[in-house]
Amino acid sequence: MKARRHRQFRRELPPAAALAALLLIVALAAPSFFTAGNLRDLALNNAAALLVAIGMTLVILVGEIDISVASQFAVCSVAAGLLAKSGTPIPLLPVAMLLIGATMGALNGALVGVLGLPSIIVTLAMFVAWRDGLRWATEGAWVQDLPNDFQWLGLAPDAAQMLIVAIAIAVLVSFAWGLRSLGAGRALYAVGSDAEAARLAGVEPSRVVLGAFAVLGALVGLAATLNAVRFTSVPSNAGMGLELKTIAAVVVGGTAITGGRGRLIGTFAGLALLGTVGTALTFLGINPFWEKAIQGAIMLAALVSDVVIGRLELHVRLFGRARPAVG
Repeated sequence: MKARRHRQFRRELPPAAALAALLLIVALAAPSFFTAGNLRDLALNNAAALLVAIGMTLVILVGEIDISVASQFAVCSVAAGLLAKSGTPIPLLPVAMLLIGATMGALNGALVGVLGLPSIIVTLAMFVAWRDGLRWATEGAWVQDLPNDFQWLGLAPDAAQMLIVAIAIAVLVSFAWGLRSLGAGRALYAVGSDAEAARLAGVEPSRVVLGAFAVLGALVGLAATLNAVRFTSVPSNAGMGLELKTIAAVVVGGTAITGGRGRLIGTFAGLALLGTVGTALTFLGINPFWEKAIQGAIMLAALVSDVVIGRLELHVRLFGRARPAVG
């Protein structure tokens, strides 16, 4: 039973083990890292990235990728600020951004899933289009003079911070359950593993791909809103580098970049590892400029690990059930 469980989670074990080792080192060298305030700030700073990484996991599970999420994040952030200034009730902002984000994601999904265009080319083009379009529309200006109840959704800061983190965790748990228990979740794995086989089994790959991109877009819209309300103004360049962080978290968490394999618990471990490195370096007295280099090394190690694990799984499928000759 233990061996079977180990095999079941072997893709998620490396990032979890690396995170545990990092936390152990920090605990021994800089125990002040584990103050309630620092841990709260870490969770809050990574809550929006976790929401986007959840959606990115779905897209990568179907064998695609979306590098336009940072631009979508910026558009949704600015849109949330402008809607708030126009008098839109603050409780409606997350709903509006879910719809706007889903529309942007669905556009990517239609180009990739329906028209069959390569996702990396489509999303690269949309990355540039959304970012440059936003820069043209705003002339680089931030959205300021927001209503007083925009920041922290009109709640007390402590309550709003807890709410933001709780929403991210609730979405993680809900989607993890859905991937394991719902037909839609199984369809994602089926399309990512073999789109033609999924089609023969009655699953329409184009719809699954479209749905995955739309859900990612919706989560980007929600993440942008929850991030924007932390501040008194909204920058027009919000989300810079978000696509690299979330894709890295998914890959480091054990999701195969070719699709069909992966779990959200791994994505959570990958994001926790990557999101903790920078702060840990500061507490350890190491130059934080090493953060990107270390994150790159972690991602490279994850890609190598994915290749090795893939070959081991192939070997097990081919030879694991072979029986020795008798006589």
